[in-house]
Amino acid sequence: MDTHVDLQQPDNGSADEPPSTPPRMSRQEILTLISMASVNFSSMICYSILGPFFPTEAVKKGASQTVIGLIFGCYAVCNLFGSLIMGRYIVQIGAKFMLVAGLFVSSVCTMLFGLIDRTPSGRDFIILCFVIRSIDALGFAGAMTASFAVSAKVFPNNIATVLGSLEIFTGLGLILGPPIGGWLYQSFGYEVPFIALGCLLLIMVPFNIYILPSFDAEPSKDSFIRLLTRLKILLICFVIFTLSSGLSFLDATLSIFAIEKFNLSTGYVGLILLGLSLPYCLASPILGYITDKCPATRSWFIVLGGLATAVGFCLLGPMPVLNIPSQLWLMICMLGIIGFALGMSAIPTFPEILDCAYEEGFDEGLSTLGMVSGLFGAVWSLGMFYGPIVGGVITQQLSFEWAATMQGGLCCFAAHLCGVYYFCLKPRQSRNLRAIHDNGITHVDETTPLLNEESQHDGGQPAGETPRPQ
Repeated sequence: MDTHVDLQQPDNGSADEPPSTPPRMSRQEILTLISMASVNFSSMICYSILGPFFPTEAVKKGASQTVIGLIFGCYAVCNLFGSLIMGRYIVQIGAKFMLVAGLFVSSVCTMLFGLIDRTPSGRDFIILCFVIRSIDALGFAGAMTASFAVSAKVFPNNIATVLGSLEIFTGLGLILGPPIGGWLYQSFGYEVPFIALGCLLLIMVPFNIYILPSFDAEPSKDSFIRLLTRLKILLICFVIFTLSSGLSFLDATLSIFAIEKFNLSTGYVGLILLGLSLPYCLASPILGYITDKCPATRSWFIVLGGLATAVGFCLLGPMPVLNIPSQLWLMICMLGIIGFALGMSAIPTFPEILDCAYEEGFDEGLSTLGMVSGLFGAVWSLGMFYGPIVGGVITQQLSFEWAATMQGGLCCFAAHLCGVYYFCLKPRQSRNLRAIHDNGITHVDETTPLLNEESQHDGGQPAGETPRPQ
């Protein structure tokens, strides 16, 4: 049964009829939101518990800073390939099965990761870290790819609002994971945090089997290669890459820097990470609502968010050439700026890529949503691979301050490229808007110029129907 529900149906009545009140959410939509929220929360809390204490524990087991970065990075590589494959074949596998199976695999791997401290130090410990994290990444890729696709399927006209609202639960997972993990580690040792949160993830499996609807769709012949032929998509992917690399860089390096620089315990490090997660959690639904109601703000958010992220990273250490001493309050403030700016840049990227896919003629179905979700997850994972490895090497060879500065420079470069693209695109859009006005089309949104331009190229006639609502 196809569960697609349009929240904004066209009005076929007469012009004299009073406007109807917005329809309430159906039971199916409410259950889908609950399911996606549980997936986001449980997955992210299990992912984020590593930050406060695992790097320190790995050092005790004989792992260097570079090896720790590789352990974080292998998770990203497997997530990358898993996202691409599962995004391409989501229709054949089934969105519900992919999500539930991914949760089960992640829960088992999380519990197993809590037992590796019993292995001998050195090679055995490091190998098991790589194996368990790699399998866990495949499960995580399946769950999150299906989550993005299902959310966009059920709420096609409010994608950014829904994704932004779900980021509350993603943020809660990121917020609660470090302090809970740090407290459990201090109180009960290494094993308990992973086993407890792995059990929480396991409980989500039957819960989602029960409440998540099934989705039927036809497979598409489109490919990721066709998606990547658009310059706009490539630039947005670069922005996504810089955002995820920044987050994963902090996961692998910030706890060690804070402990050594300010003599903090792992529990306090978990609290410091609230400065990053809390602004992101609170701002995401508001930013999503704004970008849905006013799609033209997406480009501004992507560019300005990237620039603000760059400033936050440059002052996090802070940058050595500024000769500003490292202070705890400054680091917490910069984490807050980075968290808000990440939400500002990240929330508009998914609907922007999806709109580009529709402009290219991709079918508006689960297959396209799966490919866009897979592409988003793959690029995000590529950044997760780059961030801890390159950041770990730079931190080990130079310092955390220089590594954070270089990460900020990467964010600044991506923001400037997108800014130049949108600046150069604006005059062409203005010309297309004037042409559409001459053709008598009165309803115009961000996709109208490109859709109308394509129809004129194809048949030489103006578009004869109202563009797809945002």
